Amino acid sequence: LAIGHQYSSLGTQPILCGSIPGLVPKQLRFCRNYAEIMPSVAEGVKIGIQECQHQFRGRRWNCTTVNDSLAIFGPVLDKATRESAFVHAIASAGVAFAVTRSCAEGSVTKCGCDTRHKGSPGEGWKWGGCSEDVEFGSTVSREFADARENRPDARSAMNRHNNEAGRISIIELMHLKCKCHGLSGSCEVKTCWWSQPDFRVIGDYLKDKYDSASEMVVEKHRESRGWVETLRPKYNFFKAPTEKDLVYYENSPNFCEPNPETGSFGTRDRICNVTSHGIDGCDLLCCGRGHNTRTEKRKEKCHCIFHWCCYVRCQECTRVYDVHTCK
Repeated sequence: LAIGHQYSSLGTQPILCGSIPGLVPKQLRFCRNYAEIMPSVAEGVKIGIQECQHQFRGRRWNCTTVNDSLAIFGPVLDKATRESAFVHAIASAGVAFAVTRSCAEGSVTKCGCDTRHKGSPGEGWKWGGCSEDVEFGSTVSREFADARENRPDARSAMNRHNNEAGRISIIELMHLKCKCHGLSGSCEVKTCWWSQPDFRVIGDYLKDKYDSASEMVVEKHRESRGWVETLRPKYNFFKAPTEKDLVYYENSPNFCEPNPETGSFGTRDRICNVTSHGIDGCDLLCCGRGHNTRTEKRKEKCHCIFHWCCYVRCQECTRVYDVHTCK
């Protein structure tokens, strides 16, 4: 999933599967057989990247994308780190989410609503609307994203696990949405359907999983097909990870200084929060190098007055802000 920006235009032009670099044969076959779904796959990758950048906006690695590389995050994902675990999870979740939403909206003819919820579920409400078929969306994500992870090595095992954790997060966070019916909104009867949460909720959930990710070690086993690598928890006294948890087995670089080998851009000139003691604060984000402060003048709307009826008239004010950046 972490291949270049050519995905961003898939929803606005005919799909030419052979022109997308980096696809493995199974992905190429999927693209050709399900070209109608590919714009949703592209949208899923896009919202996954955007959510990654939101969740890591105040951290040393802020999910920066690289324009001139086939790998959209550069060498950062070459290592089996927490960051790689999160990117695989959020991208796989993004694809499942976008495909599921497209099916429910009727923009894809190969799928539709989840029809498994029927009958009389309870007092005062009934199934209706369009329950989102997250199982179909997850299947598409699994077929496409996991197609690259067919090697008998530890990295493929890690990627498959984290891809699935991303998809499971959506299933875990599905909830009932209901619409009231009755006189004057009395809600005598409600029509309810299963819905995905906002993708921000999924991002928050997976960010928590990133913070509590399980460190693993690689074990080699001899099987009939040759050597196979598997993962086991590094520390036996911690609870073993479940299918919902993220896993990794290599330490992250500190991302303080630029390093082309690790894909680190460093944190020089990054805006930091001078009042925060967290990772977004000037002490930690700037890696102890200190920070510079400059003033910025910004024009903003102010003294807004609502006029009956129906518009708001504002004045324009110039305000001065202190901006702190890492040395």
